[in-house]
Amino acid sequence: MTDQILIQNGNIYQKQGWLKPGFVIIEAGKIKTVLGGQPTPEQIQQATRVIDATNMAILPGLVNGHSHFSQSFMRGLAGGRPLLRWLKELIWPLQMSFSVEETYLAAMLGLAENLRGGVTNVVDHHKITLTREHTLAVKRAVEEIGIRCTIARSWANRGTNAEDGDAILAEMADWYALQQPGEKVSFASGPLTPWRATAELLQKSHEQAMMHGSFTHIHVSETDEEVQMTLAETGVRPVTWLDQLGILDEHSQIVHAVWVEEDEIELLKERNALVVHCPVSNAVLGSGIAPVGRMLQHGVRLRLGTDGSASNDTQDCIENTKMAICLARAGQRDANNISNRQALEMSLDGRSVTPGEEADLTLINLNTLRSIPVHDLTSAVTLCAHAEDVDMVLVDGKVLMQHGKLTTVDEEILIKECNLAIQSLKKRAGIEV
Repeated sequence: MTDQILIQNGNIYQKQGWLKPGFVIIEAGKIKTVLGGQPTPEQIQQATRVIDATNMAILPGLVNGHSHFSQSFMRGLAGGRPLLRWLKELIWPLQMSFSVEETYLAAMLGLAENLRGGVTNVVDHHKITLTREHTLAVKRAVEEIGIRCTIARSWANRGTNAEDGDAILAEMADWYALQQPGEKVSFASGPLTPWRATAELLQKSHEQAMMHGSFTHIHVSETDEEVQMTLAETGVRPVTWLDQLGILDEHSQIVHAVWVEEDEIELLKERNALVVHCPVSNAVLGSGIAPVGRMLQHGVRLRLGTDGSASNDTQDCIENTKMAICLARAGQRDANNISNRQALEMSLDGRSVTPGEEADLTLINLNTLRSIPVHDLTSAVTLCAHAEDVDMVLVDGKVLMQHGKLTTVDEEILIKECNLAIQSLKKRAGIEV
C-alpha cells in the first residue's frame, strides 16, 4: 500500500473560498483528496501519518518570484543609497569577491529563510557567475534544501564586467542540458537589464530559452533613471523596446515594472508577460511604487518577489504580501486599490489546494497573539501572519519543516558557518560597514 499523509482540522485555501474545516490526503507526492468537514474513520485508518492542522491555514506553498541568494550575505547595505549608486559602491565589489564555498553558503542561507517562511518555489536571479562552479554551488544548495528553484543565470554583454555573447549562449546550453523532468532545479536566462544587453543577444537568448521550455527573467523599469537611459538610446520605453525585439511574450518575466505607463501595461497584458512585483525592495531603495492596481485592472499576470536581502532586507514573503497591499493602497490613497485576496493570489501564483496538484503545502498557525480573533482567513494570512508563524512546509509530500524546525538543514551550524564566511568576504572585497 502506498503511504498516505492525512492533514485534518485545517482551513483550506481554494479558489472558490475556504473550506472551514477540511482535510487533505496526500499520496505519492500528489494531493489526492481535498474535502470539507472531517475524514471518515476508514480514511484515518488508511493514513500512514495524520497531521492535526487545528487553527491553521493550509495553503499551496508560497512562490518567491525574484530573489538574489548571494545577497543573503549583504543585508542592511542599502544605507540610503539609490539603486545605481548602491550597486556600484557595494553590491558589485562584493559579488566579484565570492568564493565557491561562500556562494554555496549564501544560497543555503537564502533557501533556508525562504523555506522557513513557507516558500516552496523560488526564482534566484543568480549573479555570482565567476565560474561554472559558482552556479553549481547554488544547484547543490537547492538539492540539499529540497524546495523548487529556477536558477536564472544573470548576464550582461554591455557595461561593467560584460561577458562575451557566444560564451553566454554556450554556457546556457549546458545548464539547460542539466534539466531533467521531475527534478526541482531548473534554469532560465537572466539578462540583468535592457540597457546592459544588446538587442541581438536578448533575441538569441530568449529563443534559446523557449527551445528548452524556459523563460527570460529580466529587471525592467525599476527606476526612472533606467527608463530615461533606454529612451535616450532607443527612442522608446523599455517595455515597448522589448516588444519591438519580439521577446515580450508569455515566456518573459518582467521584474519590478515600477515606471511603466498605460500603453506599456496594455502591452504586458496583450503579450501575456508575467510581471514580478517587489514592493519592499522598491520601497527600501526609494525606487517607487509599481502601478499594481492598474495592472490588475488590465488583467496583467502578476507574481510577488522579495528581491535580494541587500534591498529587502529579508526573504519574508508573508510580510512582502502585506507590503504589496499597503503600498498599493497608500500610493493611490484608495483602500480598495487591491484586495487582500488579489495579493494572496500573487503570492501563491494563482494556485489553490487542488486534487491532482503537487503536494507543495504550507501550514500557517493563526492561533497567535497577532492573528486572533480570526474574523476573515484571507486578512489573517495577508495582514496578521508573519514568517515565524509558518508551522509546516511540504514539497512533493515530503515534510521539509515541522513545528517551525527545518528537517533538511541544521540552522545553528549554518548560521555559524555563514557568519565566519561573511567576515572573510568583506575583508577581501574591501568593504567596511
